[in-house]
Amino acid sequence: MTAFSLEKTSVQAAKGLVVTNHPLASAAGVEVLLGGGNAVDAAVASLFALTIVEPMMIGVLGGGLTHIRTAAGAHHVLDAISTAPAAARGDMFETVSNELPNYRETVGNKNAIGPLAIAAPGNLKGWSQALQEFGTISLGDAMAPAIRLARGGFAVTPYLADCVTDTAAALKGDPALAKRFLPGGAPIKAGTRLSQPEAAESLALIAREGPGALYGGSLGAAIAADLLRRGGILTAADLAGYTVKVRDPVIGQYRGYTLYGPPPPSSAGVHVTQMLNILERFDLAGCGFGSVDHLHLVAEAMKIAFADRAVATADPDFVSVPVDALIDTAYAARRAAEISMTATRTWGPGIIRHEGADTTHVTVTDQWGAMVAATHTLNGLFGAAVEPTGTGLIANNYMFNFDPHPGLALSIEPGKRVFTSMAPMMAAKDGKLAFALGLPGGLRIFPSAMQAILNLIDFGMTPQQAVEAPRIWTEGGVLELEPAFSAATADALSSRGHTIARVGRVAGGMSCIALGPDGMATGAACWRADGTPVGIAGGLARAGVRFTA
Repeated sequence: MTAFSLEKTSVQAAKGLVVTNHPLASAAGVEVLLGGGNAVDAAVASLFALTIVEPMMIGVLGGGLTHIRTAAGAHHVLDAISTAPAAARGDMFETVSNELPNYRETVGNKNAIGPLAIAAPGNLKGWSQALQEFGTISLGDAMAPAIRLARGGFAVTPYLADCVTDTAAALKGDPALAKRFLPGGAPIKAGTRLSQPEAAESLALIAREGPGALYGGSLGAAIAADLLRRGGILTAADLAGYTVKVRDPVIGQYRGYTLYGPPPPSSAGVHVTQMLNILERFDLAGCGFGSVDHLHLVAEAMKIAFADRAVATADPDFVSVPVDALIDTAYAARRAAEISMTATRTWGPGIIRHEGADTTHVTVTDQWGAMVAATHTLNGLFGAAVEPTGTGLIANNYMFNFDPHPGLALSIEPGKRVFTSMAPMMAAKDGKLAFALGLPGGLRIFPSAMQAILNLIDFGMTPQQAVEAPRIWTEGGVLELEPAFSAATADALSSRGHTIARVGRVAGGMSCIALGPDGMATGAACWRADGTPVGIAGGLARAGVRFTA
């Protein structure tokens, strides 16, 4: 059994709980809950707040997935993932290599940095639609905390300061971003108070005019014109034509739990279910957390999932996705039988690959039993490192998620949604919601979410233990191990044929909310980000109470 220490503590609450990757964003969500809003209202308020306090990860000009479970138990996945502009084409980038590890790189890095890296954003329309269909408050009320934070400022965290330092070279290329995050030419320091008045004005415009300000209105026209002047291809028509897709979740079973995850173009629902189907055939609890057998089995399941991923994560409007075949238990049994306990192997697809690691996640529950797990992003740190002039908004670099080689399932096509590893997952037992979780981390998201599910179900961990437990990751090459795993464990895995790489962390800060049989919610966030759970207890005075002198 691998031992590890906890760096944070969980929070229990009876009347609502918000977990985000920044304390002020969690506070924004709780402010909405305290005002009578529901889980969707709070999640949207938190997401808007994150665009200000975690600007390197998320923005109005980004994209993502919002997984909603209503108080009545219905699941809805709002797909606001970005789409390729109408002028995009499969050969628009000059590629560097046809082989890993440089397969997705392009000459001049144009699919990652600069105006050509920008896809049509879906976040604003997705959040607005979530509010309209499932919320109770106005868009303006949901945006109020974010506007207040943008105008009044907040103290820069060490995490944000480190992210600025890591991307300083790219930020220098945009005068507005350099002015904001590189004052005097040096990365902004932790503790500095950061106000963002231009972002505040853009958000205030959206609050007044609604999402139409971006999708067909003056803000969208100004952004498109500015990007075209810089050599981009995103047009006002691309913005006006963007639509949110409402999808049904992929549903799987694991040791008496029902799992709900987002469908393609997300990898999570399909491949988390696939991996769990394989692992259910082994006694992981008997192996012990962090044992060589446990880690070997998880690594082999990951490799199988990534071998199949190329045919299961494309936009289903463009590619026929064999979801049912991939989550079939008979298929899982066949793959499980091919696993050797003594040696790793190279896996190919069993039916008939890099993305940005910088994302954020919100998990919210309310007093009525609704739950939201939402993962949204600019894709890479600070997205394309482009701020459309005068807006204070940061553009995504979602074009990097496409295969830059033409003629393939994941290649660029006009209007096509990018594929993603986002994993806003939920689980129920005996018809009652048990937990919801998610995290940032690019390709490492859905395998990390799967490990947390194993931690909760197989190893009986608390939510705090489950999110903070050390992780592994592989897509078929090196096997990454976080520091808590011992040298002896690494050596034993190496003896089975795994090529070991030691890393400081696998993926980003996970948030989780688990519901106990007494209705008490427990929220947890891990050490890998600024995650903070904030809950509500207590409440109003007992009915009929009067004060007498």
